[in-house]
Amino acid sequence: MKKFWDEFKAFALKGNMMDMAIGVIIGGAFSTLVTSLTDNLISPILGILGKVNFDSMMWDVFGDGQLVFKYGAFITSVINFLIMAFVLFMIVKGMNKLMALGKKEEDAAPAAPAGPTQEELLAGILEELKKQNEGKSA
Repeated sequence: MKKFWDEFKAFALKGNMMDMAIGVIIGGAFSTLVTSLTDNLISPILGILGKVNFDSMMWDVFGDGQLVFKYGAFITSVINFLIMAFVLFMIVKGMNKLMALGKKEEDAAPAAPAGPTQEELLAGILEELKKQNEGKSA
């Protein structure tokens, strides 16, 4: 049982696991911010420009309020998704640029001298074998 807990502790306290947990927490907070942005700024602006209120867009199937499709809320969720996808795309794009800059700096470093080729190694082995065979026949 102690081995199990030791393995679990090693797994849970790895840097990647902690980074992922922090990312999930920040992602949740970011999602709340984007939802607030959409609900409190973008939807009212679109409502003013298009005279449409997404929150009131719904279809009451039977007219009694029992079965209501709130497609306006779905449109708001799609807008939230698009905003989050765009922001994440920009973050990934920025990270890729930074990684490319780091690779360019590594490429600029002088390369290590090339080692012997396969043919050179095989020629060396052949010479050693010849020397050993000469020593045995003598």
